[in-house]
Amino acid sequence: MSDTMTTASDRQDERTDSTSVTQSSELECPECGCSAVYRNHERGERCCDHCGLVIEGSMLDTGPEWRAFDASEREEKSRVGAPVTRTLHDKGLTTAISWQDRDGNGRALSSKRREQMRRLRTWHERARTANNKERNLQFALSEIDRMASALGVPQSIREIASVLYRRALDEDLIRGRSIEGIATATLYAACRQEGLPRSLDELTEVSRVDRSEIARTYRYVARELSLALEPADPRQYIPRFCSALDLSGTVQSKAMEICSITAEEGLLSGKSPTGYAAAAIYSAARLCGSETTQSDIASVAQVTEVTIRKRYHEQLDAAGLTIEG
Repeated sequence: MSDTMTTASDRQDERTDSTSVTQSSELECPECGCSAVYRNHERGERCCDHCGLVIEGSMLDTGPEWRAFDASEREEKSRVGAPVTRTLHDKGLTTAISWQDRDGNGRALSSKRREQMRRLRTWHERARTANNKERNLQFALSEIDRMASALGVPQSIREIASVLYRRALDEDLIRGRSIEGIATATLYAACRQEGLPRSLDELTEVSRVDRSEIARTYRYVARELSLALEPADPRQYIPRFCSALDLSGTVQSKAMEICSITAEEGLLSGKSPTGYAAAAIYSAARLCGSETTQSDIASVAQVTEVTIRKRYHEQLDAAGLTIEG
């Protein structure tokens, strides 16, 4: 009995001295039924004060990663708001006025107050873009975000595309060209720079400009910004195409092998990477006995069946493969 009292007293002293323990009186211990349950933030555990049972372990710490020992230090280290991002024209350092005409308690505003808030929203939007350059940037970055969302592009590549567009705007590359064309070209350049397989045809589907303008603007932006971009590797397209066609991993591996062997023979030079990948998938499917057609592959890769047949025969000859039938 004495040992039990001493242990409980020691735990009480430990919790009193530590600022990382909070009481959780709404929980009950499943072992002894006591409601004296506390949470130890340093160990990430919820324990019973009476019997010492660890009720929950490996708990997530939702607090800040820093520690403060006085009010001034806490105020200095605290930070609020979203992180700075290049995908917004003001880098996220802005405020927003809610469109809901309600106060902080959820009550509806009076007609006079609603009219006042409407005017505040109007001036707030005008103040966010003080000049033509900021309005240009706001529209372009919204276009990049729209196209990136449609293509399933991750946030990291959106940031790179936004940085490239800001560079193009600072060097006055926008003059005489459409904002949509430059925005699409920078997004395509960011995908190429990070090795994300997105073809010009896919960009054309989500862009408001045609394919020839995207290609022409991309070459101009890459030259003026001195972007060192390597040619697209057709092997980057194979996993996505095989997944869309529901082909096995064996077919995917064989297509990768065919691409590697034929590229070493110099067959890839001057060829479209999507058409080259589509032909390798068709060759691998024929070799592995998978039932897929040229039309299915052409639909997924957005190339013509004629392109697949041409590359298919070239790859078989270069790799020294023979497929009967």
